[in-house]
Formats: sequence, C-alpha cells, structure tokens
Amino acid sequence: MKNKVTVFALSASQDLAHSIASHMGTTVGKCDVHHFADGEILVEIGESVRGKDVFIVQSTSNPVTENLMEILVLADALKRASANEITAVIPYFGYARQDRKAKPRQPITSRLVADLLTVAGVNRVVTIDLHAAQIQGFFDIPVDEMQALPIICKYFSDKNIEDLCVVSPDHGGATRARRMSEALDCPIAIIDKRRPKPNAVEVMGIIGDVEGKNCILIDDMIDTAGTIVAGADVLKDKGAKDVYIACTHGVLSGPAVERLSNSIAKEVVITDTIAISEDKKFDKLVELSVAQLLAHTIESIENNLPVSDVFTQYDFNK
Repeated sequence: MKNKVTVFALSASQDLAHSIASHMGTTVGKCDVHHFADGEILVEIGESVRGKDVFIVQSTSNPVTENLMEILVLADALKRASANEITAVIPYFGYARQDRKAKPRQPITSRLVADLLTVAGVNRVVTIDLHAAQIQGFFDIPVDEMQALPIICKYFSDKNIEDLCVVSPDHGGATRARRMSEALDCPIAIIDKRRPKPNAVEVMGIIGDVEGKNCILIDDMIDTAGTIVAGADVLKDKGAKDVYIACTHGVLSGPAVERLSNSIAKEVVITDTIAISEDKKFDKLVELSVAQLLAHTIESIENNLPVSDVFTQYDFNK
C-alpha cells in the first residue's frame, strides 16, 4: 500500500500531515506551495503521482479561502498528472456554517465548496465533525465524516473524574452531548440560549441538574468563545464544581484566547484538526491528536474496509 499511496501536506496542516504519514509508516510527498505578491497561488508537485491514490491533508481554517484554493489548485495538478484517485482530507471543513439560507438572498456556500472540490478533481472527502451533517448530501462523491468524540471521551475517561455531567451549550448540540454522556455513563444537561446576532449570545437558563457536578461543556467548535465561556459562567453560578470545556475544532478567532485563558474553566480540551500557533497557546489548553484516527481511516479506505471500524480502537469505557 505504501508504494501506491501518497500523502501531501499543504500550508494549514503541515504538522498533522507529517504525523498521519508517520502513523502510516511513510513520508509526506514533495510539493511546493507558492503565494505570489498579488495573492495568486501555485502548487507544484515534486514527484510522480501517476496511478497513485493521493491524499491531500489541509484544513480550510483561517485564512479559509486561501487554504481552500490550495486544495483546489493541487487537486487540479494531481488530476493532470494522472493520479488514480484524489482524496481531500479536510479535518476542519470551512464554510460549513453556511449550510442553509437563514435569511432571504443568502448563499449556501458549503454547497458551492462541495461543487468546487468535485470540479477540481477530488474523488472523495474525509472530514471530522461537520458543523451540519447534511453537508454530506451536497456532494456527489463519497464523504467520510469521522468523529473526534471517541478521542475526547477517552481523554476524560482516563482522568477518572467523579460526579460528571456532560453539558451541551445549546439545543443543536444535544445529540453530541447525549452520545458523550452515554459513553461516560453520566447525566446530561442543556444550556438554553438565544443568539441575537452573529458571535453574540444570551444564556436563558439550564435544562438539567448541574449542582455539585463536574461539568464537561462539549461543542463541535470554538470560534470567538463567547458562547462557551458564558455557558461555563452559568454552570458555575448554578452550583457546578469544576467546568471543563471541550471541542473538536479550535477556530479561536479574535478574543477567544483571552476569554478562554481568563475563564473559570479548569481545562480547555481541543483536537489538532486546526493547527494552533504558539501565540494562541495558553496554560489551560490541552491538545489531542486526530492523526492516528485519520491514518487508520486512510488505511481502511485503501484496503476497502469499513471506516466505521476505525473507532473500535477507542475503548473509553475501560
């Protein structure tokens, strides 16, 4: 398989791609990314990919459009270089929050991104924790949406924290919180909130009992951290002991780092789907790697095995 598969790393996910390749017992393929003075992007492949199955590793995080364009340009180059199959491994799928028309005359940009990837020559997409699961239906090619929740559950299970309660920061994340509570065998609570405008939130109350509990506030992403920090404060006001914040994607825009580092949270647990620069790291931050998960996913795809079997390695109920 090693001679048939090539993993390429683009600008946003260099460390993750190298870690994936290491778990697979291979090295990252040679390619050079050039950003010209006017913003134009050129990606040049430094080795033959004829007849190979190629995996492009790149999260479309900030700068979202540049990182997306790198994938499109490399996919086109691979297609023209006669690669057998091109898989875009996009741990964090940007534009996922634009999955519907919330108001008149709005775009559905995640559908546009799906079309762009397909036209560029991508044959399959592997991603982690889409913001909205229905985005899979925007593609006419296979989409494997992997889950980081088992990795996060394993981390907290190993800590052996007593009196746990899993808390969803809103009604939309209740399913995720329910799955985590079942894995950790503990109760669930839901924060009732409303969002008067983008990146602003008002907490109305809590559904469930958190008094005397060690709470894990779980979400798919943290952007400006306003929602999650406000939720942590309410949990503390309602009598929670320690509050842990956890998510898959650490977008960490604007004031997020300051808010999280100054929050009452004991730990902020995220995965490395988005590379966190050194200036955004803080004492409470705990990073969990998805490299092994993605490496096993790639191996399953290449060996025509069910990708769902990848999760059997995470026995977090030990």
